Amino acid sequence: MRLRLTPRDTSYFDLFADSATHLVTGANLLAEMLGADRATRKEINKRMAAAEHAADEATHTIMRRLNKTFVTPFDRDDIYMLASNLDDCMDFMDEASDLIVLYKVDELPARVSDQVQVLQRAAELTAEAMPRLRSMDSLSEYWVEVNRLENQADKVHRKLLAQMFDEISDPILLMKLKEIVEKLEDAADAFEKVANTVETIALKES
Repeated sequence: MRLRLTPRDTSYFDLFADSATHLVTGANLLAEMLGADRATRKEINKRMAAAEHAADEATHTIMRRLNKTFVTPFDRDDIYMLASNLDDCMDFMDEASDLIVLYKVDELPARVSDQVQVLQRAAELTAEAMPRLRSMDSLSEYWVEVNRLENQADKVHRKLLAQMFDEISDPILLMKLKEIVEKLEDAADAFEKVANTVETIALKES
């Protein structure tokens, strides 16, 4: 680690850890939604909206602190990027949840559960990694695994689209399901961007 002669505001590490816990909540709520009926999905979606609001607040707290802090624990642009990328993960999961309810989808394709399982694991890994930013220890396994998960998500996404186009004859239903599936893929991409940002930070600090 590089020698620093000025004190740093280390509260960012706690703020990033807090932000990541909301992602675990969001991914688990998506998993709950898969097998639920319409009425239960509405209730789950309200909880998702609350989690998304809490995640937004966590992001705003980081941004406000960034505007007031002179010496940051690492590059200011990287703090901004990491906070924004964490927020994107939650936003995409919230959008997918919203669409499931708004489009009144009765049954989701079976492979959607594979997408959500990837998001759950990525969220867990992200939540475990954020506290380790304080020491920058043992982070390489995190970003390697999240990149592997994103590759897995890509394969699931392609197979799911192919299956949907092959099996669903109703064009309106196909359009609705495709948009939901795309939002879940966007969430997987967003988790990879978080991991890539962490890798960039770790390499700069090494």
